[in-house]
Amino acid sequence: MKKNTSQTSNLLCVGSIAYDSIQTPFGKVNKTLGGSASYFALASRFFAKSSLVGVVGNDFKKTDIKILKDNADISGLLVAKGKTFHWAGKYHYDLNTRDTLKTSLGVFAGFKPGLNDKQKQAKYVFLGNIHPKLQLDVLKQIDAPKFVGLDTMNFWIDSALPDLKKVIKQINLLVINDSEARQLSGEHNLVKCAGKILGMMAEYHPLAPSYSKRGNAEEGAPLKTLIIKQGEHGLLMFNQNLSLRVHPKQSNQRLPRPSDALGASKDMDIFNLPGFPLEDVIDPTGAGDSFAGALMGYLAKCDDISETNIKKACAKACVVASFCVQGFGISKLDKIKLPDIEKRLTEYKNLINF
Repeated sequence: MKKNTSQTSNLLCVGSIAYDSIQTPFGKVNKTLGGSASYFALASRFFAKSSLVGVVGNDFKKTDIKILKDNADISGLLVAKGKTFHWAGKYHYDLNTRDTLKTSLGVFAGFKPGLNDKQKQAKYVFLGNIHPKLQLDVLKQIDAPKFVGLDTMNFWIDSALPDLKKVIKQINLLVINDSEARQLSGEHNLVKCAGKILGMMAEYHPLAPSYSKRGNAEEGAPLKTLIIKQGEHGLLMFNQNLSLRVHPKQSNQRLPRPSDALGASKDMDIFNLPGFPLEDVIDPTGAGDSFAGALMGYLAKCDDISETNIKKACAKACVVASFCVQGFGISKLDKIKLPDIEKRLTEYKNLINF
């Protein structure tokens, strides 16, 4: 594979780098390169090169280090004594459900992300699926991020909800799937889910002094955005521009509570995209991480976090993720080029225009 030629951007991703053993009805692979940060890097490279922060064991292959180095800045990759994080799973025939067969954290169990001076200056930051306490630690190390995205999972919602609620108050974008949205909100209807989750995100007022560095209302930034992934059915995006709120020190009016401001669909901008229809879906592992990588990469490339540009980024990210599921692990992402993405994006636009 050729070395990435995209312009290096101020894009940081903190997440797992792992080996995955995957079984689907269409085949299996053993210990292929995986982990949220790996998929993120392979997907973001089409738009902006990312800087990775992660840990691997001394069993990590030189060929896999080369793949990461060719596509990302790996100055934040730590090689520790021990085994690399290993996950094994088996997907059912519909590919929407899977059984975890093995989880060996290895050196990832003691992972404590430390950023170098350059990474502390990052403007675009994505916090991959790691413990919310670690996500908070990363945010504390970054000087003045412009746009922060975050991913989480059912396990952290169950076991670390207080810490998760702390971190989602300090981010701009939350990317989760529909089951996670229902679990986090306690609602079944996804519009109601979004209202509650955006309320959780909005509890930290954007004009408060400690938040002002995370978003500029004058740029029209949608400071709080929720994307609910729906697998092959696409996504729902919910946005609330909190810059329209009045700071209580500037007015005698009561600042609306999250439940007042965000509890109904009329108070949210809602955007929907379908999935790209495919005949050959092989392995859905990493599709969500690929989506996040492409989305953040495009935003960092454009340096535009307007609602309109986030919608464009979502479309491009859906297309990139559609390639990911057509091979095991990163195999398909590692082979495609930007013209492949542009061609499929044209087909995608024709699909959703009427």
